[in-house]
Amino acid sequence: MSTQTPGEDVPIRRIDRILAFMSLGIAILSIVCFFAIMIATGSGMEQADFSQGIWPMVAAIPLFGLPIAFLMILTLLIMSFVRRSRANRGS
Repeated sequence: MSTQTPGEDVPIRRIDRILAFMSLGIAILSIVCFFAIMIATGSGMEQADFSQGIWPMVAAIPLFGLPIAFLMILTLLIMSFVRRSRANRGS
């Protein structure tokens, strides 16, 4: 048989929106930086020094950004599951 669902949907809190948009922004920025490194390497910049200018930061963003975005999405999922289980238990 089916389980009961609460009559009203659980409202979305501000922290949920913040986590969702921040994780999406960090993931998109990381992917853009990853493609920038691939394009720069493929376009003949192998002779160029990637240890000068903005390139070290561009290379570091995917290394740290993608795991941070993943952890933020995981946190959002856990918070959502806990909130829904509390709402189902209360009704």
